[in-house]
Amino acid sequence: MTKVLIVDDSPEMRKLIRQVASDSCDEVFECEDGDEVLAAFDNHRPDWVLMDLEMKRVDGLQATATLMQFHPEAKVIIVTNYQDNMTRLAAAEAGARYFVGKDELLTLRFLIH
Repeated sequence: MTKVLIVDDSPEMRKLIRQVASDSCDEVFECEDGDEVLAAFDNHRPDWVLMDLEMKRVDGLQATATLMQFHPEAKVIIVTNYQDNMTRLAAAEAGARYFVGKDELLTLRFLIH
C-alpha cells in the first residue's frame, strides 16, 4: 500500500498532483505549507513526500532539510516550476531524491510506483 503526502500552497496544484498520483498510490494526504510537513509525516508515515519549493511560511528546501533531520528515511520528490541547476543542487543537498518539473507531472507516476 503506497501513501503519498503532497505539500503545496496552491489548492489547485494539490488537486492536479493528487489526480496524477492517485493512479500510483492507495492513499494521498495533503498539507499547504512546509511548516506542516513534520506533523503530517508523523501522522501518516507516507512512502513519498511530493514537495513544492515556494511556499508562504517555510519553503520546500528548508522543509525537506528539516524532515530529513528527523526522518532520514523519508523519500522526497521536489515538484516545482524552478528547474535550474542551482535549484536542483540545493534540493539534492537538502535530501530530496528526485526533482520533477510541474510541466512533467506524469513522471510522478513512474517514480512513486
